[in-house]
Amino acid sequence: MMSPFLRLRDSTHKTLPLIAALSVVALAACTAGPPAPAPSTPASSPTASASASTGTPSSAPRTTPAPTTASPSPDPGSRPLGWGPQQRDQDAAAAAVAAMSPEQKAGQVLLPSYGGQQVEAQAAAIERLHLAGSIIMGDNVPRDPQGKVDIAAMTAVNQRLSRATAADGDQWPGIVGVDQEGGIVARLGAPLTEWPTPMSYGAAGNAALTRDAGQGVAGELAPLGFNLDFAPDADVTIGPKDPTIGARSMSGDPAAAATQSVSFAQGMLAAGVLPTVKHFPGHGSVTADSHLSLPLQNAGVEELRGRDWKPFQAAVDSGLPMVMTGHIAVPALEPGVPASLSSKTYAALRGLGFRGVAVTDALNMGAVTKQYPAGSAAVSALAAGADLLLMPADAAQAHAAIVQAVASGALPKERLDEAATRVATMMIWQGRRGSTPAPAGSGTALSAKVSGSAVTILAGSCSGPLVPGAVRVAGGGPGDKQRFEAAAARAGIAVGSGPLVSLIGYGGAPAGGDIAVTLDAPWPLQGSPAPVKIALYGRTDAAFDALAAVLAGKAAAPGELPAAVGPYPAGSGCP
Repeated sequence: MMSPFLRLRDSTHKTLPLIAALSVVALAACTAGPPAPAPSTPASSPTASASASTGTPSSAPRTTPAPTTASPSPDPGSRPLGWGPQQRDQDAAAAAVAAMSPEQKAGQVLLPSYGGQQVEAQAAAIERLHLAGSIIMGDNVPRDPQGKVDIAAMTAVNQRLSRATAADGDQWPGIVGVDQEGGIVARLGAPLTEWPTPMSYGAAGNAALTRDAGQGVAGELAPLGFNLDFAPDADVTIGPKDPTIGARSMSGDPAAAATQSVSFAQGMLAAGVLPTVKHFPGHGSVTADSHLSLPLQNAGVEELRGRDWKPFQAAVDSGLPMVMTGHIAVPALEPGVPASLSSKTYAALRGLGFRGVAVTDALNMGAVTKQYPAGSAAVSALAAGADLLLMPADAAQAHAAIVQAVASGALPKERLDEAATRVATMMIWQGRRGSTPAPAGSGTALSAKVSGSAVTILAGSCSGPLVPGAVRVAGGGPGDKQRFEAAAARAGIAVGSGPLVSLIGYGGAPAGGDIAVTLDAPWPLQGSPAPVKIALYGRTDAAFDALAAVLAGKAAAPGELPAAVGPYPAGSGCP
């Protein structure tokens, strides 16, 4: 929790008590004067008439109404802003930003990555450029000799980066972010809980379970020092033509994607970690990968409102604090310009009622770097309406470009102030929120419940064993066969003879055999000739246990297909 005596910087790095920033409010309260006396009861009132009609003598005792006590005025600082923080947080942020130099403001809107284990170099950059914090990528995660996350070392890294942001005088926490969606996008593995793909939540269709999972994911991040997760993915997938999002999407149905993504985000907030709803204006309905090139979204605004924007509208209506914009060109908004750098896209997002922090997708992705060299992407994104710039290709170049653009008038000073104030407001609020930390691995049973609730049979019997006492197994990615074999043994199924189970991993092609099982997006089942088709949506130990239990007839497959797969419409599965 942050001290109530938050201190704000001036341009010389001296500090001022927060109470000074709110002195105008206090002065107004002191000079308003006492409340006016309550008016006396008029002679024509029912009370006066009753006394006259009964002829009550003047000497008779009279009942005098108790004096009216004015209700205290509500604290103006407690006024909610509609996206998490209160007015007091924004007031403090505005006062702090007003005292910053242009260099400090420019740093406040940058959230870069760094290479490998160069923690001290990143800490030095944070101090030199006044950065908002850092994002931790997979190669930044310290690991033990077995390849697992070194919990103590990871915590120490995050503490070091946090101290670097504090060195600039900010009395709010610096951002320590990570991509931890579950499935293929998870920078942190064991001994933290491994979670299945987000599409599992759409297949399970249980918003309460999804919220619990969001809290479970965030609960294990909090004690390591993470305070922001770039999840959940709110994109509505269009199916096999969606090459980027796939099983990262919770559903192909806009209403279901909205319900599940908001539930997951609310669970994260309950654990004390900031969620990020992504990727506006919707990455699940484009057919190119923005990591490599600029996808084109040809849908009109009304079509987008009816499909891709529904989860984002739900997120805004729920008061979630941050939305990520994607690198997608939408001709109906601004032809040829990535949404993350498009003023009309940010206007559309604000038009949904969003008042929180708008963060770009990583600015080092091909969709941006091929078109915007050096630090120009950072300036363009800020000018368009972004508040936080994620992973610029070169943080120092981006910082210098922002400072220069403000000095020259190319970037209005007010736009930078607005962006820096929003980021600071969010982090001041975050600094006074509590967290619900959970030990690494504590979500294992919950992860198992998610996978058990999601497993979906598209073809094959819905009851009884699907295999005899033994099976063969083929396909999958690294470690999948071993995990399947271990789960089969736990379920009492031998491996080495019998029907062939074909595992299809991320990006895998349709496979034959007797039983085809997709471990990620279910699209390959469309072209599989296998008589039994199962969508598992995960490759964790718990997911394989759920599969083995279904194969052995020890558990039902309650999941429903969250997006159409060829002849199998959304909602397909066992009744």
